[in-house]
Amino acid sequence: MSENAAPLRILLADDERMVRTALRAILGAEPDMEVVGEAATGAEAVPLIRELRPDIVLMDVRMPEIDGIRATEQVLAAMSDPPRIIVVTTFENDAYVYEALRAGASGFLLKRSGAEELVQAVRLVARCDSLLFPAAVRTLAASHAGRRAADDAARTLRARLSEREQAVLRLMTSGLANAEIAARLGVGPATVKTHVAGVLAKLGVRDRTQAVIAAYECGFVRPG
Repeated sequence: MSENAAPLRILLADDERMVRTALRAILGAEPDMEVVGEAATGAEAVPLIRELRPDIVLMDVRMPEIDGIRATEQVLAAMSDPPRIIVVTTFENDAYVYEALRAGASGFLLKRSGAEELVQAVRLVARCDSLLFPAAVRTLAASHAGRRAADDAARTLRARLSEREQAVLRLMTSGLANAEIAARLGVGPATVKTHVAGVLAKLGVRDRTQAVIAAYECGFVRPG
């Protein structure tokens, strides 16, 4: 982090105090991160996020009163510039995780993750130039989204995107970061960034995680 860069502001939402304490200790020790608030339920988290306006929220999927899925939906609906949300879960193939990603979460993190993995995940989601745990996201999308795909949805998506945007989306679904996509296509990173922004805008999604899910759900990318 440069001397003038503000630290990432992080809010923790988990009904287990010990989990919040551990997360605060790990993230608070990083020079580029600051834990600005904690919530024990989804009902507590939503107004606190609106008040504190963190950059990143670590949101437990299963909480009392309002779970992480509904809390994510409410936050994204209530804020014009909402934070990036990472849902925290025990099992990566949990249907709750997929629904949280569909609701607008930018990625997920397993509760058993180590300190280094946790810190790297937060930084990656903050940069938003690649997927967090791309293989797991693809597996979730392939196992859940294939049931939703409509016959003509893929054609509709292709009609919306230019050929270059379609190529970028396919590489995004493979988990490639912007720099890797640029190298694969023989263009500059700035050009890729522009194409990614175009894909997100035309799909009506907020980040590349939702773009990948949309690509699977409409059948643009097929499982396997």
